[in-house]
Amino acid sequence: MEQLNRIEIRGNVGAVRLQVVGNSRVARISVATNYVYKGRDGDPVIETTWHYVSAWEGKNIPDLTTIHKGDKVYVVGRLRSQRYTAADGTERNAYDVLASKLQIIETDEFLQYEF
Repeated sequence: MEQLNRIEIRGNVGAVRLQVVGNSRVARISVATNYVYKGRDGDPVIETTWHYVSAWEGKNIPDLTTIHKGDKVYVVGRLRSQRYTAADGTERNAYDVLASKLQIIETDEFLQYEF
């Protein structure tokens, strides 16, 4: 049986942190996605989820200095989980996306929601 670990995200960039690791650069980006649905009263409800993305500069990844807060991006990658012990001694899990493709989307191409 073939296994698959793939995630696609289209959303808005929150924070961008650039780092140099050896001879390479990596951007740690937070991306917000929205899920829109109608509540019990019929009014639209927007549920926002934050995703943490690591993008290493190279093939299918643009110049990392061109990514800014508020940009709309399309990310393809794989989901990675990490277990760690917090400062208070509790075991926690963190999930992030390792990007294999990152594209900045023009505003008119971005998905528009209808209520």
